Amino acid sequence: MINRRNFLKHSAALAGVIGAPRIAHAALIYPHEKSLRLFNTHTDETFSNVFWADGEFLPDALDNINRLLRDHRSNKVAQIDPGLLSLLEKMSHQVDTKNPLHVISGYRSPETNQLLADRSNGVAKHSLHLEGKAIDIRVPGRDLATVRTAALRLRGGGVGFYPDSQFVHLDTGRIRSW
Repeated sequence: MINRRNFLKHSAALAGVIGAPRIAHAALIYPHEKSLRLFNTHTDETFSNVFWADGEFLPDALDNINRLLRDHRSNKVAQIDPGLLSLLEKMSHQVDTKNPLHVISGYRSPETNQLLADRSNGVAKHSLHLEGKAIDIRVPGRDLATVRTAALRLRGGGVGFYPDSQFVHLDTGRIRSW
């Protein structure tokens, strides 16, 4: 039995063989699987797997990512915006890395966000981290300014640049930068 995924893979391969490179190229440009490689710098946990296939987010993968991106201070888990995951997948391609994206901060509980806001004026009281719509990352082997430029090019939401703390903030809110 041939499913949609196998059909598309075989069609792309056949198109390349019979001299239809545009069809083969289109199959590569519009992937039918999206994957991520993540490393949580606070817990040393990793995720390296497909999270989207054949037009659908994979529930088990989303659960694993939600757990990885939990608030490491309170151990609270929240749903991460699937759009943020797609943005991260695009970011990996933009910076051309096979290395895991290093996660500094994913979801934040209200208590953790308040604690951080009390310590620093750079933490928003109504942060999108509270909604699972923001993440702070760095990319090993890539200059932080390059990561920022790639994030800005994606135009997927907000982009914050924190060179002293060595991370770039991405969120799925309105397009803005700081």
